[in-house]
Amino acid sequence: MKNAIFVLTLAFAVNIAFAQKPLESYVPVLESTLKKSIQLDPKKGYAIHEVKSNIYVLTDGVWQSLVVVSNEGVVLVDAPETLGANIQKAVAEVTNQPIVILIYTHGHTDHIGGSEHLKNIPNLEIIALEGVADFLREKNDPKRLPPTKTFAGAYVLRKGNKQIDLSNPLNFHSNEGDLFVSIAEEKFLMVVDVLAPGYVPFKNLDLSNNLHEYLKVFDQILAYDFDVFVGGHLTSIGDRNDVLESKAYVLDVYETVKRVHATTNLMEVMSGTASKIGWNNKYLLFKVFLDKVIDDSTVEIEARWIGRLAGVDVWERSHVSTMLNYVRWDD
Repeated sequence: MKNAIFVLTLAFAVNIAFAQKPLESYVPVLESTLKKSIQLDPKKGYAIHEVKSNIYVLTDGVWQSLVVVSNEGVVLVDAPETLGANIQKAVAEVTNQPIVILIYTHGHTDHIGGSEHLKNIPNLEIIALEGVADFLREKNDPKRLPPTKTFAGAYVLRKGNKQIDLSNPLNFHSNEGDLFVSIAEEKFLMVVDVLAPGYVPFKNLDLSNNLHEYLKVFDQILAYDFDVFVGGHLTSIGDRNDVLESKAYVLDVYETVKRVHATTNLMEVMSGTASKIGWNNKYLLFKVFLDKVIDDSTVEIEARWIGRLAGVDVWERSHVSTMLNYVRWDD
């Protein structure tokens, strides 16, 4: 009976916590961000949009794939899980060339789990980093077709009249490897799961598993000569200014969290809490300290960025919390 009461009480508390901020109170997506977006026909469910000569972005509104049309066939970059069933149909809308090569930017299911819908393509070459290929062999996931060609570091893909440069300067997002996809002649760059132009990064700084590397990725991107940037999510298409703005946001989160953490007295906060509940629950005492750093940092970040990038009030607290883990234990 006591256990049942505890579970009910906990469920009630969780529901209250989630209800504290009504959905209507979140800031709408900024008009400046919406202007960057590819228009999507909801009845069709996807859009394919030319961003450079014979270079197309295919999107369902949440994920993006790249379609590069050469005179010797189509090179596809990523096959998102939600787009998989529509990829071949969408490609046929813009070219009669067949899909001959698929490139994996990394191993996450949401970006390549639609490759299962391409298994009917004869002799399809699938290119990935060695680490990604090793990971996929271990997972043996039927949704993610195994790579047929692997490389480490960098690879220059020449297909007909198109050259695509693939490089792995650092692993900022996935343990197995992350690719930069560059078409230098067209000043085009695709780097997945760093930023969505016009938005703050996704939850936990785009789920990045290595903040030390993640903080370097923006300069790595900016070292390329590009004027069109594709980030793999949503429908917005970016440029150098979007990368600079995202870099400024992330560095502001880093610098703010570092300063607030350094100036918040751990023992003072814990002592204040202990005066109410005692010293036994050390986890709770430390949580109160961490929550204060997160709360104070979040207030500052929102004040500076709520009108500059979309999604600030959606993900800022997760960004601050992720950055605090790095600042306190790794930096």
